[in-house]
Amino acid sequence: MMRKILWLPLAILFTGPLLAAERDSSQVLQPTAAHLKEARIIVQILDYFHYRETDLDDSLSSVIFNNFIESLDGNKNYFLESDIRSFEKYRYQLDDKLKNGDLVPAFYIFNIYKKRLDARLDYALNHVGDKFDYTKNESLTFDREKEPYASNNAELDEVWRKTIKNQALGLKLSGSEDEKIKEVLTKRYERFKSNVAKYNSNDVFEMFMNSVTEAFDPHTNYFTPLNAEDFQMQSRKSLEGIGATLQQDNDFTKITDLRAGGPAFLSGQVDKEDRVIGVAQGAEGEMIDVIGWRSDEVAGQIRGPKGTLVRLKLLPAGASPGGETKEVSLVRDKIKLDEARAKSEVVQYTENGTDYTIGVITVPDFYLDPDGYDKGGEDYTSTTNDVRRLVKELEKQEVDGIMLDLRNNGGGALVEAISLTGLFLPGGTVVQVKDSRGQIQKYDDDNRNVTYDGPMNVMINRFSASASEIFAGAIQDYKRGVVVGEQTYGKGTVQNVRGLKEFLRQPDEEELGLLKFTIAKFYRVTGSSTQHRGVTPDIEYPSVYSAQEFGESSKPSALPWDKIAAAPFKPMDYVDGNMLSMLKTRHDERLKKDQSLLDLQYDIDELKKNRSRKEVSLNYAQRKKEQDDRQKKRDARVKIGASLSELEANKVQDRSLDDMKDAYLKESIKLLADQIQAGKKRRG
Repeated sequence: MMRKILWLPLAILFTGPLLAAERDSSQVLQPTAAHLKEARIIVQILDYFHYRETDLDDSLSSVIFNNFIESLDGNKNYFLESDIRSFEKYRYQLDDKLKNGDLVPAFYIFNIYKKRLDARLDYALNHVGDKFDYTKNESLTFDREKEPYASNNAELDEVWRKTIKNQALGLKLSGSEDEKIKEVLTKRYERFKSNVAKYNSNDVFEMFMNSVTEAFDPHTNYFTPLNAEDFQMQSRKSLEGIGATLQQDNDFTKITDLRAGGPAFLSGQVDKEDRVIGVAQGAEGEMIDVIGWRSDEVAGQIRGPKGTLVRLKLLPAGASPGGETKEVSLVRDKIKLDEARAKSEVVQYTENGTDYTIGVITVPDFYLDPDGYDKGGEDYTSTTNDVRRLVKELEKQEVDGIMLDLRNNGGGALVEAISLTGLFLPGGTVVQVKDSRGQIQKYDDDNRNVTYDGPMNVMINRFSASASEIFAGAIQDYKRGVVVGEQTYGKGTVQNVRGLKEFLRQPDEEELGLLKFTIAKFYRVTGSSTQHRGVTPDIEYPSVYSAQEFGESSKPSALPWDKIAAAPFKPMDYVDGNMLSMLKTRHDERLKKDQSLLDLQYDIDELKKNRSRKEVSLNYAQRKKEQDDRQKKRDARVKIGASLSELEANKVQDRSLDDMKDAYLKESIKLLADQIQAGKKRRG
């Protein structure tokens, strides 16, 4: 019997435009006949099949216009005010032109962009050897999103003079001499200029069509035939490298997803939204500056033979250009499916003379073996089967409670979210799905047997999404356990991936791309959508990431939160208001006294302070003092962040809470101990 599996990915696996043949940068790019055909097909698919009932009209045309300008020059470093005025005639025409397959406006705008970009790079190459005065008190506004476009080239020259000075100062602070600084910046801008020359019509079409698709919602995306092949390869997790998905982010290459079981994920040192600014081969290889490189070229530097070392220089998520960076060493490997599977450990904790034995199960992904699942048997690899086995092993060790760690779990198979929930509930609806026609389907756990009925909590963070949100939301709604951590990502939508050829009436030999588009939304048993709001923990921890910066709520075109009728369900009442009030009080007390939480809060405050900065000083003495102050604070502190994967590598199976450096995990275990104690008192 064949059973259909619905997968819930967190983010698009788009890695940016692929390389084209070298070409003259002055060449005017034009759409092909295939592009005109694809544009008409995409418009029809979005009109008939996308979840959002939105007309392609003047209003949406304006959004598409803004998206395209933003994708080309979001920081206002290239276009002049006069350019934008000349483009305005297209603002309300794109809808009609798209319906007719007319792509002239998009290519006209892009060709102007390419001309401006080339001129800026010529300016940079002519000034990388300038002797800058670092005693002067001036600053660079690096976040220019809200700044006006430059009215003339002289204004842009001043922006670029400061930009180059800032980059040179950053290298000077790292110990580089003037000649080395000139060499590094020259290579950077020559590479950048070479990349501009490699743009082809497919690149332009892909960028523009994603400006169109993302006007409908952020998870609807177009892939050219070459990028479609790359997308499918990544979906099969067959590539060797570090297990990270890369995407172009203006002049940077950003990490948009980490694969559970990949080297980057297992290191515990790489985060989503980090930007790759340098790549080095081996332990001694030179760190190559990759700012301004295309994302596919950066990926080419990172990929390599299995077992070899690659070093990455990363600008942390949310950090400003010129801010503190981090260097990470990773050994290339294929995705280790065993490492991507759920794992457990036992932690011993003593408080007020009472000993607690806590089982911790880390669930990095909602996975299953499709072949085993399709055969209809029960003995196949899956999240549910692994967690069931781990729970039984922990019960043999007589644990007092179990915690499920779903941090950074970006989703997976819907069936696994449902069946995993069923290990802790006696049946019932787990999630509801509403399609574009308004039809609602309830997904139930039909297994009435409860694998574990003891005290439990679930830890989540900002990058827990999709299937993770379904599981955590159900545990919370049924009052089965306590949910702790950070508000989740808020991705409450379902996507379908289809080849454009499938929509042609007549067979066509020409290669066409893929479209991933949103077809449905998820709702909790209470009727509340997980879109935007995700899951708010019962006990909320201090967070580095705000909903406005990271997650669904940071996407302007994200589908709205809404509510449908609640499904029939009966709360189990393992958790009540009195218990949550007590846990909140205990948590608040530790926030004021526990040193690891105090240190964590300090780190968060510092990061938020740095993120709020919109400009950076170009004075050497001031920047050197800032750098020295950061180093002193770092040297005086014990680094927080040991992960379960590190402990697994050291074969640690049973340890004391005192050994733990992960402040979030430590606090979650203490809360579970408080929960266990409260349960004993209530039963007593």
